[in-house]
Amino acid sequence: MRLTVNGRVHDVTVRDDETLLELLRERLALTGTKLTCDRGECGACTVQLDDATVYSCLTLAVACDGAAVRTVEGLAPPGTLSPLQQAFIAHDAAQCGYCTPGQLVAAQALLDRNASPTEEEIRAAMSGNLCRCGTYPKIVTAIRAAAGTESGTAEETIRGA
Repeated sequence: MRLTVNGRVHDVTVRDDETLLELLRERLALTGTKLTCDRGECGACTVQLDDATVYSCLTLAVACDGAAVRTVEGLAPPGTLSPLQQAFIAHDAAQCGYCTPGQLVAAQALLDRNASPTEEEIRAAMSGNLCRCGTYPKIVTAIRAAAGTESGTAEETIRGA
């Protein structure tokens, strides 16, 4: 099968039961996508498959023949950070960082289809991505900052001001 990952074409042979997550991490050495729950409940393995965000732990690799996949490694050229990644850092939107790759991919997919999302749209789009550390207000602030729609500081968002 053939798929394009982060702009690079790969011809691979996959097992019938191999997940996209396994292919990315174990065979293509793209380890930014995380295995956490392995049940599609947390979102740490979120990648963009063509125009949709998917949980790569539940997606069979064989179903991705001909598709374009974007992982966290594909958000910016090597050695650089995207505006969204910069905003996550500036607004301290990552605590332990384990969920961050999935959060970033889901947020970038949102911004790709809606350059100026409202807070409600951000919360809805991010609802499938869990954060054990509870940095949701900072994640929303970072996404709003990357979109240029931020009003107030992360501290004001946390307090609900």
